[in-house]
Amino acid sequence: MIYCRKLCPRTLYSLTKTPTSCSTSSFHSFNSTTPNLCTIEPDTCCKSFRFLSPIMGFNLIFQKLSVPKDPNFVNPSFSRNYCSGKNSDGGSGEWTEEIEYLDESGSVIYSGKGVRSVEPGVDDHVMVGGLKKPFLNASAVAKIVEVVKRWKWGPELETQLDKLQFVPSMTHITQSLKVIKDSDACLSLFRWAKRQSWYLPNDECYVMLFDGLNQNRDFDGIQSLFDEMVGDSSNNGISSFTSYNRVIQYLAKAEKLEVSFCCFKKIQDSGCKIDVQTYNSLITLFLNKGLPYKAFEIYGSMEAAGCLLDGSTYELMIPSLAKSGRLDAAFKLFQEMKERNFRPGFNVFSSLVDSMGKAGRLDTSMKVYMEMQGYGLRPSATMYVSLIESYVKAGKLDAALRLWDEMKKVGFRPNFGLYTLIVESHAKSGKLDIAMSAFTDMEKAGFLPTPSTYSCLLEMHAATGQVDSAMKLYNSMTNAGLRPGLSTYTSLLTLLANKKLVDVAAKILLEMKAMGFSVDVSASDVLMVYIKDGSVDLALRWLRFMGSSGIKTNNFIIRQLFESCMKNGLYGSAKPLLETYVSSAAKVDLILYTSILAHLVRCQEEENEKHLMSILSATKHKAHSFMCGLFTGPEQRKQPVLSFVREFFQGIDYELEEGAARYFVNVLLNYLVLMGQINRARCVWKVAYENKLFPKAIVFDQHIAWSLDVRNLSVGAALVAVAHTLHRFRKRMLYYGVVPRRIKLVTGPTLKIVVAQMLNSVESPFEVSKVVLRAPGDSVMEWFKKPIVQQFLLNEIPSRADILLHKLNTLFPSSAPEIRSLSPPKPLMARRTM
Repeated sequence: MIYCRKLCPRTLYSLTKTPTSCSTSSFHSFNSTTPNLCTIEPDTCCKSFRFLSPIMGFNLIFQKLSVPKDPNFVNPSFSRNYCSGKNSDGGSGEWTEEIEYLDESGSVIYSGKGVRSVEPGVDDHVMVGGLKKPFLNASAVAKIVEVVKRWKWGPELETQLDKLQFVPSMTHITQSLKVIKDSDACLSLFRWAKRQSWYLPNDECYVMLFDGLNQNRDFDGIQSLFDEMVGDSSNNGISSFTSYNRVIQYLAKAEKLEVSFCCFKKIQDSGCKIDVQTYNSLITLFLNKGLPYKAFEIYGSMEAAGCLLDGSTYELMIPSLAKSGRLDAAFKLFQEMKERNFRPGFNVFSSLVDSMGKAGRLDTSMKVYMEMQGYGLRPSATMYVSLIESYVKAGKLDAALRLWDEMKKVGFRPNFGLYTLIVESHAKSGKLDIAMSAFTDMEKAGFLPTPSTYSCLLEMHAATGQVDSAMKLYNSMTNAGLRPGLSTYTSLLTLLANKKLVDVAAKILLEMKAMGFSVDVSASDVLMVYIKDGSVDLALRWLRFMGSSGIKTNNFIIRQLFESCMKNGLYGSAKPLLETYVSSAAKVDLILYTSILAHLVRCQEEENEKHLMSILSATKHKAHSFMCGLFTGPEQRKQPVLSFVREFFQGIDYELEEGAARYFVNVLLNYLVLMGQINRARCVWKVAYENKLFPKAIVFDQHIAWSLDVRNLSVGAALVAVAHTLHRFRKRMLYYGVVPRRIKLVTGPTLKIVVAQMLNSVESPFEVSKVVLRAPGDSVMEWFKKPIVQQFLLNEIPSRADILLHKLNTLFPSSAPEIRSLSPPKPLMARRTM
């Protein structure tokens, strides 16, 4: 066995071609201190051997060498030479010296040119004899890893890397980063490499750096390195597809929302492709952070790039789209998910069923529900609740009830809200039997119904007139310690009022008052029910109860009750009501006064006339003073009748009371005709016509036709108007010689007979048709010349005994023709009709 040593530069420097004893001993000393560094085994076939030469820490280089017969030692006075051609003494760089290799006994075993040294950072090979031998990558990587692991980071590390006895490449750096696990050391090596002239951006290199930083959770470092990488890519035009996407994925998984989205936008702006996993990571992040619209924006970019979601992102995306109201997009993804053979999870089905149901798309909701069961998934209680609510709100109570039964059949217990929904929805739809059945089940299940549930049931029973059920629910509600609401009390009181249960209604009203509610309005509503129903006795009884309980009502209802009493002939009860009305500062208007006067016109009993006269006096209205003055003599009035009437009508505000004034004239003329006061009646009609209360009553159509329209007048007003107007026509025809072709009296079907009877008594030429009395102008002219006609038109209508008292109900029918001429404001008209 033959041994040789690894020769360091210092040892090589001391060797010479003809060594002295000192140098020889030195060589032997070197050989003895480090024995057996390498072994040379002779090759028996070719009488040669392999020489294993480790130089300066590099990989061993194998070479077949022939053993010379006469080996010699080299000259010890040589200087160190580098492969690059430089040497220490400034001489030639060519290596010419020979070195002799000795065995353990000192015998020469080989003589030849040796291995020259390497200049760090310049040479990328070593000279073995006259041959260039490149450094193996594994050796270079091992050396780099050794240096980095020892020095870690800082200026010392960079100094040692600068002294490497070879020129590294990006391959060496990349392989070294794979071995080094310390992220700080990797970054130090990478940043040293970036400053070298041979540096080129490398996607794989960045990926390993990002992996290391992510393992250390150094997201600030990832962001900083990402900015460097963007600069590298833009400056060198090299794509970093894998590392770009890796950065976004790491940041998204770490829930760095703003940073990850910022990096995403930078990559998009740079035009780099983004992979499916990155899109899914970002969408998942935004959905988990409750920002579905941002996730939808990214999904839009993903669709434009032709990428598809993965299974987990489908599970997040579909519910988010559904909950945000984008149902078509959610359903499209649901179909796409199934086409790609992903199995939808329960959350996907639940969100679609819920959202479609709430949006009113019940068919689609039920289809998804059935499809879910086809996948073997069991509906949850929440899903049942959602479906039932959707069908109830859509008014499909039968389908909701089927789901309700199915829910109970599979073992789910309806909750309080669902019971309430079923009870109230069926109650409001009028299905009280089903509502009461569910209500009973609700109580058995231990749920205490809310006041709203009680109120709903009670109000619906009240609306259908079921007094016993409504009272039972009311008692159950109060016994449970629940306080009925105002609407509940109102419904119950209305029901009791309609059923005329005055005593029970009074008891409920007092309980309502004890609960702290204001009962004035509710009591007045009950009173109004009795008034509208025509139950005047019950209304008066209820009013007395209100007074004894200190409950007040309003003047409008007092007036309504007063008018009801007048209508029913309860004049004795009506007067106190009117006095109460007047004493509460309420103003009796002209319509109310006229309505009382109309009752007086139709009154046929002397006792009732006295009551009515006292009621008229109690109104304290100026029209009553006018009536009193109208029937007095000129000495007491101190002015003629016509002036007195004009003065009264001048005090009427026609903008507000034109309809009321017209009504008053009709009734007043009825009364004056009945009383035989024809001249006074003529004055009233004349003044009324002057004030244009009946502007279209008289029409002069030159020489063709003259007409009088009395269709909107009462009986008395019509008779006075016909007599007065015919008198005007007579004067115009006789004094001025103007004769029209025809004269018409438009009476309508009601007044036709009355007017015809009056004119027939003086043999008039007027012929009666359906609604008109007409005659030629010449015939009327001849008729006007008769003395009896002149006396009739100038003096008075036939006496009260002759015509007006004959068939009183025919001349002044109880249908009150004066109402036809009344056009007051609608609320007042409604009250008067009441």
